[in-house]
Amino acid sequence: MRLCLVLVALGAGLASCGSGDETRRADAPPPPARPEDFPKTGAKTILDLRDELGDEGPVLAPSVSQFSPGRNRFGFALFDRARAQIADAPVAIYTAPVGGGKVSGPFLAKYESLDVKARFRSRSVANDPDSAKSIYVAELKLPKPGRYDILGISRLDGRLVAATPTSSGLVVRRKGTVPDVGDPAPRIDTLTEIDVGGDISKIDTRVPPSSMHQQSFADVVGRKPMALLFATPQLCQSRVCGPVVDIAEQVKAERDDDTVFIHQEIFKNNKVDDGFRPQVTAWGLPTEPWLFAIDREGNVAARIEGAFSADELERALDAAAEK
Repeated sequence: MRLCLVLVALGAGLASCGSGDETRRADAPPPPARPEDFPKTGAKTILDLRDELGDEGPVLAPSVSQFSPGRNRFGFALFDRARAQIADAPVAIYTAPVGGGKVSGPFLAKYESLDVKARFRSRSVANDPDSAKSIYVAELKLPKPGRYDILGISRLDGRLVAATPTSSGLVVRRKGTVPDVGDPAPRIDTLTEIDVGGDISKIDTRVPPSSMHQQSFADVVGRKPMALLFATPQLCQSRVCGPVVDIAEQVKAERDDDTVFIHQEIFKNNKVDDGFRPQVTAWGLPTEPWLFAIDREGNVAARIEGAFSADELERALDAAAEK
């Protein structure tokens, strides 16, 4: 579990940003990526592109592990060689089947802020200097099952540089272990505030605990649109669980009348050594966090692996409300 650990392995840099000699606020967007700013593929291979740009560029750390044929959301972070996060550079992604197949791209990446209004910012996040502040997101077209090479290209200090991925590539499966859009949502019982006698800290590591423990998932699924968030703010080593729970709290305040929000922790007794809670196993999750938007018929309408912004969450919930 936890592909996202690669972000931490690169260093405590998610809270920092900047490239070259300039710095900027972590929640300010970088210049937008434009197709004309990146190489055309033509007959080039991924290796050709990498060789043209050299290997002195940043490191690309994916936060997504599950891919299926078609369009796929691809979240990632960039780190410089000093292990500080880069959040102010236009970026594009290129893919190709392993073995020198045709290159696809550029798939332009969009900057997504993980910031929330002050009243929704938990102490868990506010007191963690390594808590994630932003993420890049690109939409990749992966036509069929198989293994794909991947390369990021970013514009730093006015020049193009290759962003080398930390993973060995992407694996596209026709059907993974995680429920996909259109699948029935696995019916699980989630513990509520009443179940733990009012001591929500038993089922929530956020400080203070979230407000998403009022109803059990099994009692509501198939009746109203829902947001089911698997995340562990204190034990998430990628430092993105705290921010996304805060984001869910902010969006919940605006949509509480039409959507049920449920937060599910990852580990039994909130201890890593005790293993996964049965709810996590029932959903077949290989990483965390995960967000599922579920329509009133009880089917998955949208899913997001890894960090996400408030705008992304809103769009996922809109997809569930439309059913």
